[in-house]
Amino acid sequence: MPWKWIEKASLRLRLLVLLLPTMALVMLSNLWFAHSDALSAGNAAYDRSLLGAIKSLDLNTSTASGGLSVELPYRLFEFFQLTASGHVYFRVATADNLVEIGHPDLPPPPHPLRSGEPQFYDAQYFGESVRIGAFMRPLEPTQPNGEQLVIQVAESTKPREKFTQDLLLRAAWRDFWLWSITGLAVVLGLSLALRPLTRLAAQMGQRQTHDLRTLPTNGLPQDLRPLVDVVNEQLARTQKLVDERRAFIDDASHQLRTPLTVLKTQLDYTLRESDPNRRQSALQALSDELTHAIRATNQLLTLGQSDATQLRDEPFDLGDLVRSVAMALLPLARANGQDLGVDLPQSPLMARGDRHLLEQALLNVAHNALAHNPRQGSVTLRAGINDQTQWISVTDDGPGIPADVVSRWGQRFVKSKHSRGSGLGLAITHSVMQRHAGQVKTLVNPGDHLHTVTLEWPQA
Repeated sequence: MPWKWIEKASLRLRLLVLLLPTMALVMLSNLWFAHSDALSAGNAAYDRSLLGAIKSLDLNTSTASGGLSVELPYRLFEFFQLTASGHVYFRVATADNLVEIGHPDLPPPPHPLRSGEPQFYDAQYFGESVRIGAFMRPLEPTQPNGEQLVIQVAESTKPREKFTQDLLLRAAWRDFWLWSITGLAVVLGLSLALRPLTRLAAQMGQRQTHDLRTLPTNGLPQDLRPLVDVVNEQLARTQKLVDERRAFIDDASHQLRTPLTVLKTQLDYTLRESDPNRRQSALQALSDELTHAIRATNQLLTLGQSDATQLRDEPFDLGDLVRSVAMALLPLARANGQDLGVDLPQSPLMARGDRHLLEQALLNVAHNALAHNPRQGSVTLRAGINDQTQWISVTDDGPGIPADVVSRWGQRFVKSKHSRGSGLGLAITHSVMQRHAGQVKTLVNPGDHLHTVTLEWPQA
């Protein structure tokens, strides 16, 4: 597109492109009005001179001799011709044109004359543009309805045209200089106004990659502060995210180093062991520790995924999600001699959210319930949809979540003293609920010693 280049232009050029043509249109309009005003002013001034000449001829016109006579005011005409800088013509005649003195054939007025009212008009006289003033009065003042006397005085329009052109030229020069000074002022003013922003850009360009300090706002114009405040907020969020990731990596490396060290120790012991029974026992311990390390690694990946990936808002059946988690944990429940069940309505429960993340959250809560529940205990998974919320829950008859863990709900690597877990399960659940603008609720029923953890989030 022809105007596509303006999107890449500087602010100075954009402002000039928008402002200067607008000012040019305003100045052209101003020149048009100035021309009209100058023409009106010139006509008014020169028409007063024409009227003065007409009045002088009127005073020097007489019928005392029985006919029409005019005594020309030569001095006045000489002065009038001098100021007019051109030819001056006059004509004194009766309305019926039977008596005529002066220059004949002066063009008549375009409109009928009224007695005592002068009329001014433009015309051509022998190829020359002239301005004519015409005046009519009774030939005999005592006979208003008698013969009428017509007086015409004409002058060349060159003087008034020059007067109008001079006024218009001065107005054009004045507007041109105003247009130029305004454009220069815009460029200089915008350069001064953008200097703080240019300084900020230079400071940001000199920073190291890891430097996420907030930008200074001292000396910034009020209009730029909202922009800098938004940038500072983003820098603060980025710094917080970097700090969290750094702490997460440090903690994760520690959490993974410990089981790997244990695995290496157990493997060395197994290689040295010659007794088949002890070797089998060592291999079983090695397998259990490897399972624990794999689960911790998967939880770390899930936690990183819940924090960094884009949330997929998609429809799914809550019942299918609950049944999928129950099937995944059924071998663990059978191995522990526990009763794992689901309590779902027969009709589908269509919900919205990131199914994968929600499944991981429920899987962690249910796994914790099975891991901390005694043998012969029971764990029940439920789901439902209310008017404004969607929820899934885990109910067990075990000891519940310790108070010190509940008080630090959502923190990473938080676990009870006797737990062999990584301390990431509840952190994953909390992160997933935050991404869904939801919450985690815990409920203890003292009557039947049941503990319920509910994950709920609003409907879209």
